[in-house]
Amino acid sequence: MKADHNSTKALLPRPLLPAMLALLGGAVALPAQSATNKPPATVKLPGVIVTGKREATTGAMTVPTAEQAVIDIKAVPGGAAVIKAEEFKTGRVSTMKDALEYVPGVFVQPRFGSDEARLSIRGSGLQRTFHGRGLKLMLDGVPLNLADGGFDMQSVEPLSVEYLEVFRGANALRYGSTTLGGAINYVSPTGHTAAPAQVRVENGSYGYLRGQVSSGQVIGPADYYVSLTHFSQDGFRAHSEQSNQRVSSNFGYRFSDTVETRMFYTFVLTDSALPGSLTKAQLEANPRQANAANITGNQKRDFELHRVANKTTFQLDQGSLELMAFVSHKDLYHPIFQVIDQNSNDLGVEVRYRNHAERLGRKNEFTLGFSPTANFVENAQFVNVAGSRGGRTAATPQNYQQAQNLDLYFDNRHWLTEQFSLVFGLQLSWANRDLDGIFASPTFNQDFWAVNPKLGFIHEPAAGLQIYGNVSRSFEPPSFAELGNIGGVYAPRDDQSAWAIELGTRGERGRFAWDVTGYYAIVDNELLAFQRPGAAIGTSDTINAGTTIHAGLELGASARLWEGIAHAGTGKDADALIARLAYQWNHFRYQDSTVFGDNTLPGVPEHYLRFELNYTHPNGFYFGPNVEIMPVKTPVDHANTFFADSYALLGLKGGWRSKQWSVFAEVRNLTDKRYAATTGVALTAAGADVAQFLPGDGRAIYGGIEWKR
Repeated sequence: MKADHNSTKALLPRPLLPAMLALLGGAVALPAQSATNKPPATVKLPGVIVTGKREATTGAMTVPTAEQAVIDIKAVPGGAAVIKAEEFKTGRVSTMKDALEYVPGVFVQPRFGSDEARLSIRGSGLQRTFHGRGLKLMLDGVPLNLADGGFDMQSVEPLSVEYLEVFRGANALRYGSTTLGGAINYVSPTGHTAAPAQVRVENGSYGYLRGQVSSGQVIGPADYYVSLTHFSQDGFRAHSEQSNQRVSSNFGYRFSDTVETRMFYTFVLTDSALPGSLTKAQLEANPRQANAANITGNQKRDFELHRVANKTTFQLDQGSLELMAFVSHKDLYHPIFQVIDQNSNDLGVEVRYRNHAERLGRKNEFTLGFSPTANFVENAQFVNVAGSRGGRTAATPQNYQQAQNLDLYFDNRHWLTEQFSLVFGLQLSWANRDLDGIFASPTFNQDFWAVNPKLGFIHEPAAGLQIYGNVSRSFEPPSFAELGNIGGVYAPRDDQSAWAIELGTRGERGRFAWDVTGYYAIVDNELLAFQRPGAAIGTSDTINAGTTIHAGLELGASARLWEGIAHAGTGKDADALIARLAYQWNHFRYQDSTVFGDNTLPGVPEHYLRFELNYTHPNGFYFGPNVEIMPVKTPVDHANTFFADSYALLGLKGGWRSKQWSVFAEVRNLTDKRYAATTGVALTAAGADVAQFLPGDGRAIYGGIEWKR
């Protein structure tokens, strides 16, 4: 079955793209930018010939430093942030939430204290509490997503990270992202930035144990980083045991002052028991229990992953050329309502060219990229007999799933004045989903095409102040999970697309820093999942909704409220009381639906707040309370007849950090509040107490110690 894409082809005549790229690529031949960003003076000077050797680049060419990433993020005309690992290593570092909880606009809630979570930016993957979608997840700029768009949250180790980059919405175009949510890039330490030796141990409630041993060094023109981690816990709930072992490594070699290559190897062995969802009555009576069907079926999600990637960077006189490639193999064993047994292989390459030459006498930054990816899956399904394979559930021995994508994109920022710049980008995308031997249904094959433009601006009226905005289009074809329905019947789905506008500001003034963005998106054919009444827990249908609206506000702020409390000085030389918050308003709804009217889309709370108040001392000591608040009820069903209750959680955290040693202790959910961390989604509760609630952990105490040299 082929999607109708003739109208899309008509939007972009074939001769237009080469001409456009040639025009922008012509920046390569222009003269270098002057230090003042002003056009060259017209005075003619005598010619001078200068000879010399290019100064060797410090650090790794293939992996930018955190400091460089902070500079680069200011060139993004919209919501974006850099989070250094030292910011979240002050406490427990286990889940994505631990690393991302203070990033504006990012909503992440683990299902049961595990790696898997509801991860959403601007309503991306809105109703998925597992095996994420709607975002481009990357490791050192190289995709971690499967080619069909899904990604495994267990594939990243937050302890093996130097910093994270978060690009919300179309601001991720520089990495080729097509989706509404944007991209998250985990950036690894290298031998240039890592400690020669490091050991970290964390221990805590519910059998929690996490340990890491790592090392990184530079040896002549080569460098390496290797991290070995172990994580296990019994879990707050019954049947929620977790065990993960990971190897995160990279090996770099500098051929010259201008050429460096780096190999990455990642190994993940993860076993996760799945306790399932409860009714609200069950949660209130005993949140530590598991769903009975999950225990009977010994439901879990176990897989082994091997991933090899390479990134080679060529430093040019006025830019750089990056060549990337990756291949991964995953072996999944996943007993749920059936036993899903999969072997999948993913591969891809990407070419990314950056140019910083002047254009029309003004500073200009240009990025051009091309990224083909492919995924090949052998899928077999069996009757679940207490977690073991029973008889096959299909007449054919197995089915085959193939996904292919081609993304061609460019992003150009041009300064009209020293304070004002325009950003223009365009992406051409093609995706194919091919399924063969799907039970009794015929071969299924569908193509998707998209043209995604972006236009934005950045205004810097004063040092430390930016005002920005953009208009953009996004595109997301369905993953294999969205193409399948209960009973193994596959049906065509349209791609999800959206037009979005955002406006915001970020900056620093004295003791204050802020990052505020408002956005409004009109989404067509949004891919929404739900559980039908009477269907087995763990199964879902997916539909293309009509028109939906995603509007919101993303707010991050910090302030040094009081300095010199007990230790005289200024800035970092003084002790201080520091406040930090991250707030998001998520107004996601149907628009004139024939079934649901203007109902709120279930899955993510409308308001969500994280706040902490810390006393810090120049000797490295810190201590203070924190709160997590969901102040309003959140619908569990599309009909908006059943809700998860509001909640507020109180925590305490303290510790001491030096160049060589660090220790921490923290208490989470100090009042032992019973609450739903997140929920599944039902079509309609129809007055019933549906089993869609995933309890959050009760009161927990964690502590850790780290040594490095």
